[in-house]
Amino acid sequence: MLIVTGGAGFLGSAVLWKLNEMGREDILVVDNLSISEKWRNLVNRRYVDYVNKSEFLSRIQGGGNIFGATAVVHLGACSSTTERDADYLYANNTRFSIELCRFCQEHGLRMVNASSAATYGDGSQGFEDGAESLDDLKPMNMYGYSKHLFDLAARREGWLDNVASLKFFNVYGPNEYHKGDMMSVACKAFTQIRQGGTVKLFKSHREGVEDGGQLRDFVYVKDCADVVWWLLENPHVGGVFNVGSGKARSFKGLVRAVFSAMELPESIDYVDMPEAIRETYQYYTQAPMARLRGAGYDGEFTSLEDGVRDYVARYLSAGDRYL
Repeated sequence: MLIVTGGAGFLGSAVLWKLNEMGREDILVVDNLSISEKWRNLVNRRYVDYVNKSEFLSRIQGGGNIFGATAVVHLGACSSTTERDADYLYANNTRFSIELCRFCQEHGLRMVNASSAATYGDGSQGFEDGAESLDDLKPMNMYGYSKHLFDLAARREGWLDNVASLKFFNVYGPNEYHKGDMMSVACKAFTQIRQGGTVKLFKSHREGVEDGGQLRDFVYVKDCADVVWWLLENPHVGGVFNVGSGKARSFKGLVRAVFSAMELPESIDYVDMPEAIRETYQYYTQAPMARLRGAGYDGEFTSLEDGVRDYVARYLSAGDRYL
């Protein structure tokens, strides 16, 4: 039995897709569906059962591996970078993760955990992964800090020998539709083009950077699922690892890829960046991938153009948008 927390979410449902593709259906999905539309991400997937996260936590606190699980992919979290309730984020993202990891350690379960590139803060300390780099990081929002606190706890407790904690960069792809303002720019651009033919991007407020020239490491969600699968197949690999394409690309380049995939002429409107975020806005992220490669991962990462084309043609423009 495999347990996937956050299994109805964006990344979680992509991991379910990958597991199904590899012939695995002995899966317990843990999530909090509530009144959201996340349930739609599960319709095409095959799994044994679903358990609400609160019930799941109570059951693992009761002692014993009652699920008969061999591995946990822990992707469940509040992923909003604008969430202001720090107590909620600590309880949901940090404390839950620590308790789950302790459960895995006590019962010999493999654990793959979702950390985040938000732990790197403004990027001034670089983007080098690995446990030895954690002390230098200063996250800029509580979401990033809640993820960082788990990585610190895992290092302190000596869990990183057999736990893989993954710092995902800017993930885009199918099944993100429930995320509202946290959806990728690729998805937002597609919607704006369909509605009015024009995409709005922030102007640059930094000398030497053109409008729309802000850079991000965009990584296709299917590639992220491939990494998770490889780590499940290689349980001896532990530590903190970046997961990105390894290439920084501009928002302008991303939007151009969406226009191209839709076979429509480019139309971009540059708008002022809100003053509230100008001082802390990241102008560059790029994931060094040497540590994951050094651990043995040799999978290819999809180019931005190919990833966007697959997303637009097979999902956003299709009758069934879901993996």
